[in-house]
Amino acid sequence: MKKEDTLKNNIPYDIRDTGLADAGRKRIEWALREMPVIKILRDQESTSLFKNKVICACLHITSETANLVITLKRCGAKVFLTASNPLSTQDDVAASLVCDHGISVFGIKGEDINSYNRHIKELASRKPDLVIDDGADLITFLHNNPDLAENVIGATEETTTGITRIKNIEKEGKLLFPVICVNDAMTKHMFDNRYGTGQSTIDGIFRATNTLIAGKTVVVCGYGWCGRGIAKNLKGLGANVIITEVSPLRALEAVMDGFQVMKMEQTASLGDIFITATGNAKVISKDIFNKMKDGVILANAGHFNVEIDIDALEHLSKKITEVKPLVKEFVLKSGKRVYLLAEGRLVNLGCAEGHPSSVMDMSFAGQFLSLKYIVTVKKLQLKCHAVPDEIDRQIASLKLKSMGIEIDTLTDYQKKYLSSWNLD
Repeated sequence: MKKEDTLKNNIPYDIRDTGLADAGRKRIEWALREMPVIKILRDQESTSLFKNKVICACLHITSETANLVITLKRCGAKVFLTASNPLSTQDDVAASLVCDHGISVFGIKGEDINSYNRHIKELASRKPDLVIDDGADLITFLHNNPDLAENVIGATEETTTGITRIKNIEKEGKLLFPVICVNDAMTKHMFDNRYGTGQSTIDGIFRATNTLIAGKTVVVCGYGWCGRGIAKNLKGLGANVIITEVSPLRALEAVMDGFQVMKMEQTASLGDIFITATGNAKVISKDIFNKMKDGVILANAGHFNVEIDIDALEHLSKKITEVKPLVKEFVLKSGKRVYLLAEGRLVNLGCAEGHPSSVMDMSFAGQFLSLKYIVTVKKLQLKCHAVPDEIDRQIASLKLKSMGIEIDTLTDYQKKYLSSWNLD
């Protein structure tokens, strides 16, 4: 952290430029237009809901995230925010949060891994009462430094990759505080992962390459909710979509949805664009690179930059050049060219603006209401928890209401019928 940038409004921060605040303010206000559920929660919840609570959030620093943390502060919390990915910070948004809202932010788009880790440590040093994470980097750091976790009464986790890490901590019997798995909420993974990732991943590829999708053969690695959304949008744009999977059920679903399904090795010479969305490591490996077409484009939609084996790609290359911002050309020893987007990190946030505000509205409502649940129940059991069904239903109801949509309710007779086993 630069010494001259340690205080503004008497708060610590480390961002690119406070002079960007005006642009960030406009971006935050624009996002709020499409976040009616967060607006409702901001207006109706008590300003003392999180009074005296230190909330440390490790999230993508976007305009949507800004509206969540502003809401948390208005409900009495002392909020500290850091990035959950070195490329996902919107610098103008960070500036507005610091200058306009007095929220401590630690994140700079394109920061190196040392700065990224230092910012995680900075948040952990605040000894939070509540933690919001996206990828579990902050939660993992707290578990490796348990003296900093002594005040934590609970946490929430936003994404599949983070939940996998946290459940592994739980499996080893080392979980220090309860965690609510927000990603597993229906209003999160069915909408954010499918519609949000499905659209924003392709948006990132468009912005980085301006390539035409129609007529291209695109290989989508993984057919979870993110992969489903990506494949559906690609198909709508006229791409020939091939799915790779390790789950027989998901592979069968992809076939029934009208997609080709192959082993990764079979796709290597066919794909014009490869998109990983598995949450696993080395999905595209050395053997695959050698069999790819000249000029192939590689993009990752998973949380960490491990799905594409970048070390192997570098080893196979005789020349590496950044031909456009966040587009690297790897010239292999064979002479073939491979183009890697966003350094193999999340392409939708590295090369674009992330998910549309309207889907993040539901995801962040889940975060907010899960934190409320943590502070209002007596004490949660020390384990990974699902988001309570009533929270999921509340979010869905609020979203429908904001859209002007009404639905039917069960009559007393229908309720009685559904609760009976003797139907005479």
